[in-house]
Amino acid sequence: MLTLVGNDQTTIVARVTQALFLQKCQLGETSMMRLGNNFTIMMMVNTNLEKVELQSLLQATTDELHLNLHIDDIEGKLHQHETPNTRVTVAGADKPGIIAKTTSLLADVGFNILDLESDVGGSIQKPIYILHIEGKSPVEVETLQQSLNKLATEQVDVRVSEIDLVLG
Repeated sequence: MLTLVGNDQTTIVARVTQALFLQKCQLGETSMMRLGNNFTIMMMVNTNLEKVELQSLLQATTDELHLNLHIDDIEGKLHQHETPNTRVTVAGADKPGIIAKTTSLLADVGFNILDLESDVGGSIQKPIYILHIEGKSPVEVETLQQSLNKLATEQVDVRVSEIDLVLG
């Protein structure tokens, strides 16, 4: 697992993936996103290179782009993970504890979070928080919605929906 973090700037993805491609590295699942004014990359890299060789290969690029690089040995197990069946969206007044309260309520019903993304919006005077969660729910959408309705005191809107996947 290769992790990179640094100030958001153009060419990060192109330069990092090109360096890996030139060394015949194969990418598995990746997550790349802007968080505030930072850009972060997490990618599964399949390569015959040793960890120190991979780090050396990327050193010039990461130094030039002022990126922090971290590499972990992992077992990829691609195509062996669960598929989400439920999406939860929480949006409303930005205040501390939204993620903690939401995820605690989900854990109470056995919900397995597979993906979580949050964002802030609005203005400094009227900030809003938006939380998107996808996961595997062992309970029906209606039951999950009732459980999450406890968040109403937090001045947020909660929407639970089934994910309709067409697998082909």
